[in-house]
This record gives sequence, C-alpha cells and structure tokens, in this order.
Amino acid sequence: MTKPNKLNQTENENSSIDQNARDYERIFRELDVNNSGQLTLDEFRDNVKVLHYPVSDNSEIIDKMFEAIDTDNDKVIDFDDLRTYLTATDDQIQKAFKKIDTNNDGKLNFEEFAMYMNETLNLKASKENMDMMFKKIAKKNGSIGYNEFRNFLLLVPRSEGSRLKTAFMFLVNGLDISADGDVNMNQLVLNGAGLFVAGGISGVVSRTCTAPFDRIKTFLISRSDLSSLVMRSKEQINKAISEGASPRAIEEAKKNHRAVKNAAKQVANPKTIRSPLIQAARTLYLQGGLRSFFVGNGLNTVKIFPESAVKLGVFEATKRFLVQIEGVSDATQLSSVSTYLAGGIGGVSGQLTSYPIDTLKFRLQCSNLKSDIRGNELLIQIAKELYREGGIRSYYRGIWAGLGGMFPFAALDLGTFTTIKNWLIKRESKKSGLKEEDVKLPNYVILALGAFSGSFGASAVYPVNVIRTRLQAQGTHAHPYTYNGFFDALRQTVAREGPSGLYKGLVPNLAKVAPAVSISYYVYERLKFVFKLEKTAAM
Repeated sequence: MTKPNKLNQTENENSSIDQNARDYERIFRELDVNNSGQLTLDEFRDNVKVLHYPVSDNSEIIDKMFEAIDTDNDKVIDFDDLRTYLTATDDQIQKAFKKIDTNNDGKLNFEEFAMYMNETLNLKASKENMDMMFKKIAKKNGSIGYNEFRNFLLLVPRSEGSRLKTAFMFLVNGLDISADGDVNMNQLVLNGAGLFVAGGISGVVSRTCTAPFDRIKTFLISRSDLSSLVMRSKEQINKAISEGASPRAIEEAKKNHRAVKNAAKQVANPKTIRSPLIQAARTLYLQGGLRSFFVGNGLNTVKIFPESAVKLGVFEATKRFLVQIEGVSDATQLSSVSTYLAGGIGGVSGQLTSYPIDTLKFRLQCSNLKSDIRGNELLIQIAKELYREGGIRSYYRGIWAGLGGMFPFAALDLGTFTTIKNWLIKRESKKSGLKEEDVKLPNYVILALGAFSGSFGASAVYPVNVIRTRLQAQGTHAHPYTYNGFFDALRQTVAREGPSGLYKGLVPNLAKVAPAVSISYYVYERLKFVFKLEKTAAM
C-alpha cells in the first residue's frame, strides 16, 4: 500500500479551509443585508430566513442560535463572531460525518443514517419519520454527501444536545385534537418511550387545567327542560315510597327534588343572569364548590395513555399492512386514501379502548353531587349500576354514534389543515421566491392551524357528540330521560329543545382548544428538559 502524499494532503486541507472561509463570508453577506457589519437579534431573526436552514422558522431555536454565535455577549453578531462559531461547527460536523460513515465511502446511506439516529441519538423513530428526515438532507442519488450534510446542519444549533436531533424534532413533532376538544401530543409516541411519557403527561396537565370547560359542556348537554325534571324528580319520590325503598333512598330522592325545584326557580327569576354559560358555572359551584368543576377529570386523564398507544400502534400496523396491499416500498409512498384509512382505523381502535371510561366519566358528572356517597365509592356504585342495567353493553351506549362521527371529523380536520397549510405554503413561496417544497411554516402557525382545523371538525360533528353523550348519560340524576337508540335520542332532543339543543355546550368545548394546545406544548417542552430527553453529546 502506498503512503499518502503529505504535501497533497496539506494542500487539500488548505483548500478546504479556504473554501470554508469563503462560505463564512458569503453567509455573513447574506445575513447582513444592510451592510452594517453587525446584526442585532431582530435583524438576525428576519434575515436568517433567506438562508432557509431546517429550523429557520422556529423563533425559540433562532434565539438560541444567536446566543451561541454571540461569543462576546455584546448583543450583536459581527463577522468575527460568526467565523468563530462556524469554524467550531465545521469541525464538529466533519467528525460526526466520519462517525456515521461506517463504511468510509464518503457518503451516508439510509442504513448508516438510521442506525446513528436511533442507536446513538436514541430517537427510536419510525421508518416513515426517519425516511422523511433522510430525504430532507439527501437531494439526489439516495445518499447524503458531505456537502449536503454540512449545508443542512451548518446553522442548526445544538440546543437539543445534537444538531441532527434538533432538526429531527422540529420536523416531525405534532399534536392531535379530538372531536371533544382534547389535545394529545400523539405523534411523539413514535419517537421513543420517554417522549411518549412526556407527551402523555402534557395531555394530563392540559386536560386538568381545562377541565372546567369540559365540565360545563357536559352539564349543558345533560341538563334539559327544568320543568320536566321537576315533574320527574317528584315521580321518583312517589316511586321510592310505593316500592318501599329505604328511608335513606327516599331522603335522597327528596333532596334531588328540592335541588331541581331551586334550580327551576332561579332560571324563572327575571333577576337571574340569563347567560347559559354563567348560569351553568353558578349552578355547578352551588352544588359542590370548585371541586364540582373537576368531577370526572381523573377518568378523563387516565384514558390518555392507553388510548394514544392503541391508536398509534394500530395506525402504524395498518400502514404496514397497506404497504403490502399497494405494493409500495414503505409507508411514505402510500396513497392519501390509504393514509386516511389507516388513521381512521387507528382512531376507531383507540376510541373502542377508552369508550367505557368515557361512559363512566359522563355518568359520574351527571350524578347527584349533593349525595352522601362520593369519590371512589360513588364511582364503584355507578359502575355496578351500569353493569346491572345491561352488562358490558351498557358501557358502550352510543358507540356507533361516536365511531360514525370519527371519520367525518378526521376528514374535515385533515382536509381543512392540509388545504390551508398548502395555501400558506404557496403564498410564502411567492413572497420569498423559494420553492414550495423548501418553505417551512413556523411552529406557532402549525399549532394555530391545528387548533383551527380541529375546532372546525369538532363543530361540524358536534350534534353527533351531543346525542352520543346523552345516550351514555341517560337515566342519571342530571339526565333522567331514556332512549331506544340514536334516532330516538335525536327525535326527543329536537322535540324538547329544538335544533339548537344539538349544539348545547359547543362554546365551552371550543373555548378549551386554544389553552389546551398552549398548555400541552409548553408542558411537553419543559418535561423534555426535566427528563433530560434533549441532552446528548452527539452531533
């Protein structure tokens, strides 16, 4: 074997250094559009977009990048700051490329890339997400050359402990908004157990913080004409006496009758506040104080983990099955119809898993809050009564309505999101002169768009959810009416309350979406830091 020519090696290194220096000057000129010789944070935020790096639209990461480049901490970036930062970055990128390139052929294939991302960075990402990331870097030939690797990462900060991890998490993270206005960081289950736990906990926190909205929604859906409820509560007293019920049961029926009569008098009083939302909140507070606004929240949070796990597990399994049916190489090549079908099957599976918990939650919220029986004792009593009424089938009352509303909700949600997103990308493409595939929308835009599309879909299928809830809550203290099925519940609801009865509780249901999105995302980001999910020493 011939020894390498040291002179040629030195010349190549010098040539590479000269090329890097020219790149640094070019980048600074592109950033310094005013030719002032320095950049403030605001200027850096605006001008870095022209370079179009993978995280250039993420304001939080841009701020961290500015801090990293501003080595002398004088709140401005000059060429010396940028050159110092990029020189160190180039050295790190070169070492990382050599580490990933295990066969030393000067390019990265998918297997090398995926092994490094999953094993060294411990991302445990799906093949679909990994393929998306790989194709973002590999412009041609199905492999990543050093220049492509370097250009992709040069202005990506190590805010996640790794430039590749920073870019990956920015590109693949997502959230899911259900027809009930609840927010799940569902996409995160695909990227590792730690992130799934963080996403699940963020959902628990957001649902707890927005529980009063959910409680008011259920109250408005279940409460019907109070005069009818007064008559029915009186009938329950007479029935209890005629059947020889225990003194305690008769006293409970009388307490219920007095509570309904008082509520009817308050609504009939001209001086009473007429706003249904305020009236509902006031009634709930009178029934049990602040505690009454969180009844059922424990059950609502318990279902997050199993529901998300089943939903996404079935989603991934269905996509793998459809890959074989369509004869394509991987899930990224599936048709939109197959992707939608997989999402629908996953959603149905998740709802089937959590539906009995939902039924218990609604019946708990519709129970008599002034009863002497509370807490776990009340929950167990409700579960037993529900089983006595019809066995396991009782826990699935309204299931067909729930499943029937899922597909149109998903279609409207996804369709609205995709349509507006594509419109925004086209507009930004014309505005910036970038190709559409190179346009990246900021995180806050994606979050706002997800909230809007989810709210739109939820509003469209809301009448179905009202009927489903009433089927689940039928025969309870708050909703004593009983039904023979979906269409009977629909007929009775319209007959008693008119078409507007199908939209009771819509306002609080939509009101919780925005804070739920914000709380979920904030808590998730904080938990990533607390759990040290961002701390790795890799590139």
